[in-house]
Amino acid sequence: MSKYVDSLIREMELVAGSFSPKTVFFGGGTPSLLSLENWRRIMNAMERFDLLGAEEWTVECNPATVSTEKANLFRQYGVNRISMGVQSLDEGLLLRLGRIHTRDMVMKSFKRLRDAGFENINLDLMFAIPGQTMDIWKATMEEAMNLGSEHLSCYEVIYEEDTPLFDQLQAGEFDVDEALSCEMYDELIDTAASAGYDQYEIANFAKHDGTDTPKLPSYACRHNINYWRGGECQALGPSASGFVDGRRIRNIANTDRYCQQLEIGHRAHETVEQLSPLALAGETAAFGLRMNAGWEFDCFMEVTGYDLRTEWMDDMQRSVDSNWGVRTEESFRLNREGLRFADSVAEWFIRPDL
Repeated sequence: MSKYVDSLIREMELVAGSFSPKTVFFGGGTPSLLSLENWRRIMNAMERFDLLGAEEWTVECNPATVSTEKANLFRQYGVNRISMGVQSLDEGLLLRLGRIHTRDMVMKSFKRLRDAGFENINLDLMFAIPGQTMDIWKATMEEAMNLGSEHLSCYEVIYEEDTPLFDQLQAGEFDVDEALSCEMYDELIDTAASAGYDQYEIANFAKHDGTDTPKLPSYACRHNINYWRGGECQALGPSASGFVDGRRIRNIANTDRYCQQLEIGHRAHETVEQLSPLALAGETAAFGLRMNAGWEFDCFMEVTGYDLRTEWMDDMQRSVDSNWGVRTEESFRLNREGLRFADSVAEWFIRPDL
């Protein structure tokens, strides 16, 4: 871990001075596993390279790795948002998912974060887990929402290769119930709304504090909105994917190779892809439709230089004809049913990179 932190700090130094971050997100994996000393090194480096002061700074945490000392250190340096990977509050399902935390750890960690002064906490939840009934899902949602977090991210379970769940599925130990998955998603939307959360993206729900913009709840994740709106981002660490000057940049996935490149003073890029303006606009259109607000035509023109009403006229109409899309004079968005099929709609809006 110390070797990795050495390399991460070197990569920070290489990009420092080229931008001033408006948002920062430590995540993908479990950064809270790092020791207190390694976190101090990262924070000191960020201070040295003038990378502090972001409007929103999120750190992902596993409930089993949230200590009072780490929480206080995060607050000291300006972290103002925590995303906690809860997944479930059912002990049996946590075991099935191979999680290292328990329900009790979630409750204690949440209190620990509040005591440290965090007023913006996200809880990650998962539905359609094998063995998860509707009653279990309802109980998990109720308990999670009763905690009073400002944000919820709720995802349908994904079966990725080289995971225990994928192996169990291949072995026929359980079946995938698509109908139940859809029912759980509908229950999520209705339950979240009744608890004061606004759905602003397919899997994301946030509360209000009275300072909301017209289209977004105040606790919406600004960092993710930047992705969905086609904004630029620097990305550091193994496998990290960034978007700078119209280029998609992906770092080497292998941690040892990543460290070797940084040790000799090189960025650890694996691929750098320069997309055409139209291809970038198509990607931006597709990602933006993940958000409930969709795209205002003027905003899309400002971001991409293209008019959604010309290049994507047929795709918008196809969405409306499928009863998935809603078009007005000013904007286009997907409706509740359409958000379920956002990946299919995205394929229509993508343009080849010629």
